[in-house]
Formats: sequence, C-alpha cells, structure tokens
Amino acid sequence: MTSEQTPRGAVQAVVVHDGRLLLVDERGGWRLPSGTPEPAETSRATAARVVHETTGYLVDGSSELGPQDTGEGEAAPEAVVCQLLTADPSSGARLAPEQIRWAPVAEAARGALPGAVRDYLAGHTPV
Repeated sequence: MTSEQTPRGAVQAVVVHDGRLLLVDERGGWRLPSGTPEPAETSRATAARVVHETTGYLVDGSSELGPQDTGEGEAAPEAVVCQLLTADPSSGARLAPEQIRWAPVAEAARGALPGAVRDYLAGHTPV
C-alpha cells in the first residue's frame, strides 16, 4: 500500500464499509484501488469507475481528500472517499475474488497509506 508505486496523476479510492477498508492485490501488494482519470473525468468519477472495473463493487465517489505532500517535494496521489452502493460485486471485474480484500480499518491504517488517507481512517475508526 505505498503511494510511490501508484502511477503519477492517479486517483486512489478509499472505500470503508462496516469497519473495513477495500484493498486490491496489484503490483505486488495490497493497495487502495487506483487509476488514472480519463479525459474530462473528475476525481470522484475516476474513483467510482476504477473500483467498479477492478472489483465489481458499485461505489459513489463522495468526497475528495485531495493530493497530499509526501514531504519529499512531490505530491501523493489524490484520494477520494467512496460510499459502497452494493453489498455484492457484479461479474466482469478485472480482479479475481482472491485479489480483493476487506481489511479491518485499524489494521489498514497501520500500513503505508498516504497521510490524508491515514488521517481520514483515524477519524473514522470504529470504537
């Protein structure tokens, strides 16, 4: 879940449901679903599209966490908080079910996530 392995200009989707964070197994590890915007596509639309294409879940990109400075002079990918709209994924997802994981928020927040995402999860961790 490192931001340095997410393509530049990418948007990361932060999908939290029932105390768990949606992660996908891509590029050698568990990461937030991410993708590059298509021409004239908003960050919110990109996040929703990427989640659906990769996992089959329908989500609504509801709020942008925005780009975050990594402290090394470059910005981390933009992150968008998404609300889950379907309990079960549709068929046709790019990833197989074993490449999709719902990790407990407390566990995921300890991972290598962008600062804005960690801050968001810290404020939304179930008590």
